[in-house]
Amino acid sequence: MSNLVEINFDGIVGPSHNYAGLSLGNLASAKHGGDASYPRAAALQGLGKMRHNLGLGLAQGLLCPLPRPNHGFLGALGLGDPADEAERRLRAAAWSASSMWTANAATVSPAPDTADGRCHLTAANLVTMPHRSQEWPDTVRQLRVAFADARHFVVHDAVPACFGDEGAANHMRMGTTHAAPGLEIFVYGRPGGAFPARQHEQASRAVARLHGLDPARCLFVEQSGEAIAAGAFHNDVVAVANERVLFTHEQAFADPEGTYAAIRAALPEAEIVVVPASAVSLADAIASYLFNAQLLTLPGGEMGLVIPLEAWEHPRVRAWLDGMLASNGPIRRVLPVDVRQSMANGGGPACLRLRVVADPATVDPRFLLDEARADVLETVIAKAWPEQIDPADLGRESLASSVVAARAALLEALGLSALA
Repeated sequence: MSNLVEINFDGIVGPSHNYAGLSLGNLASAKHGGDASYPRAAALQGLGKMRHNLGLGLAQGLLCPLPRPNHGFLGALGLGDPADEAERRLRAAAWSASSMWTANAATVSPAPDTADGRCHLTAANLVTMPHRSQEWPDTVRQLRVAFADARHFVVHDAVPACFGDEGAANHMRMGTTHAAPGLEIFVYGRPGGAFPARQHEQASRAVARLHGLDPARCLFVEQSGEAIAAGAFHNDVVAVANERVLFTHEQAFADPEGTYAAIRAALPEAEIVVVPASAVSLADAIASYLFNAQLLTLPGGEMGLVIPLEAWEHPRVRAWLDGMLASNGPIRRVLPVDVRQSMANGGGPACLRLRVVADPATVDPRFLLDEARADVLETVIAKAWPEQIDPADLGRESLASSVVAARAALLEALGLSALA
């Protein structure tokens, strides 16, 4: 397994990207609900982040937008012309471009962790939010094209909808290297707070069983209810891990000391970087998305943290980051990127990518990015993506036609028209 590397598969921001404010508990989504969105700029920003990481010498993949508007979803609800606010919100759900946040596409267990020595991916059912609950069948269809080699991959359908599963946004993996057997950490929430706890413990346990994981190398950890109530609707808003390093807010977990002790017991090499609330409050962490970052092992062996510009520009967060860089800690570089259109809908750099440890040669090459393919994507997006969408435009046939045509042009350019 010496050819195993981490590949980040970023979601291309879809041409229907809009701010309908559909995500309860997502403070940024609620704040910008009703604003005009800029799909072309959003997609180019996302592509810019992919180019940035490609330029660092990292393997980079892509996943395509799902078909929108979802007429099957609308038909199943018996929706015609919306007559009231509830129906307008349901119609907006059928237009949602939220599949761009591929951290929620699936949970991934690499081959070194699984009983059969294959990489397992289980699509997330995303049942807590109507606009996301429609995604998983199309997600599975795409994953089964990208990871079609049955010698190396298994793609599972979503777990039953009675157990909410939000995918890799609530899952972390630690180990000495990506290619070594890892410790898989599943983070779940408890219901009863102001906002829904989206990840159910039993969903996480089902995924671990489906993937054939060693129970001795799995942790099931409760997310802090305080963090959920503050707007950390996924664990990746308050914690991120990479190889031996966990980077976390001190209020991320219900039992932080117990969590750290369990990690160190399973992985003695673990380094845990805790950001104290006295330096960066939960409110600051969530507003800046400091932890919704990509913690990456760079080709030279050092670790870099890809953060949104909002975190770099936040005075208290910046002060803590400057102090971290001046210390001798494991995170040696901080790399800001502009994903403001995604951030305004509640998704930072970590939301936009699904981490898959695999040999790139085993992945369908149409889903791997290089500079030539990035140029093709840029050309298609610049030509076909709508420049602006107002939520009031959702449902208009002229916009629907342009969104469908834009996605079709992208799929054709990538040789993936079979996904139409």
